[in-house]
This record gives sequence, structure tokens and C-alpha cells, in this order.
Amino acid sequence: MNEPDPHATRIRASVDRIHAALERMDSFGRGTASTRARIREGLTCQVEDGAWSFTADMPSKAGGSAEGPDPGVFGRASLASCLAIGYSLWAAHAGVPITELEVEVQADYDTRAQFGIGDDSPAYRTIRWIVHVQSPAPEAEVREVLDLAEVRSPYLTLFREPQELRREVRIRKPGTETPLRSASSPSNHPDAREP
Repeated sequence: MNEPDPHATRIRASVDRIHAALERMDSFGRGTASTRARIREGLTCQVEDGAWSFTADMPSKAGGSAEGPDPGVFGRASLASCLAIGYSLWAAHAGVPITELEVEVQADYDTRAQFGIGDDSPAYRTIRWIVHVQSPAPEAEVREVLDLAEVRSPYLTLFREPQELRREVRIRKPGTETPLRSASSPSNHPDAREP
């Protein structure tokens, strides 16, 4: 007889607890997340979010110091990990056993627009994700869990749907504490669209 997966049991209990709290309190689950990225030197960027701290950079051929992955790696990793976690979470909640799971995100790019050449968008041309799953469950059950997780995936939605983007700028002279100018407005970037 197979022992219950302790991870699946813990995940299922957590999802049920959070679901109950969200139904009881309308404001529960809403908030603002904040991540800061500060240039240390050249293009090397220190990123902080709560207790987490990591480095982003560009490769040396693009003027960076190659001290960390470039932002594209983190963007693709956000989507891949969000999907992988979502698939695992909803499989555990539905009682669909998954013994191995891997998500590979592939993105087609053209860097010419990023360097001011041509009129195309610097966005990815196409994004694909390949889901490798090993499970003793019927294929239809596995596919149902994958579909449910994708509907509920914040980062898949972020990539699929337009988001409201707002930029705030604070400019100050070196050695001063008070910003010279502060402006908060929707981004003027051509890809910024109202939802």
C-alpha cells in the first residue's frame, strides 16, 4: 500500500486553509508586493525583495560584468517556476499524484529593437512552455490539473494579458535627500495598455 505523500498532504491543507480565509475576509490576499533593483556598478544590479537578495547583470559582450543572470533569465524563470509550482499545487489539491515535473520556457527574441534598430517591439516574438510530467494517474486527470493551474497562474496571466503600468520618477541632485521632482503617471511606453 502506498503511503500518502507528506508534501501533497501539507499543500492540500494549506490551499484549503487559504481558500477558507479568502472566503471569510474580502481584503485577505490583497496587497502590494515591492521589489527593488539598485545598480551597484556598471550594469550589475542588486535586487531585493523582503529577505531575498540576488544579483542581475548583463553578459560581458553586452557591457555587463556577468555577475548574475540577465533579466530575461529571471523573467523566463518567473513563468517557468510559477507554472511548475501551480501544476504541483493543484495536482496535490486534487489528489493527482505527480512523481516528476519540469517546465521549460522557450522565448524567441530579436534584440535589434532593444538597441534602437527598427520599429519592432523589444518584446519576445513567441513564448512556448513544455511541460514534462511523470504520473501514474490517467492522462485526462493530469491534463485537467494542468489546465486548471494555467487558468489560475498569475505569471501566465501577466504574460498573456495587458496590465496597467504606472511609472513614478523621483530625481534628486547628488548629496540631497529631497527629490527635485516626483511624477506619477501611466507609463508612456508604447506597450503599456490599460486593462
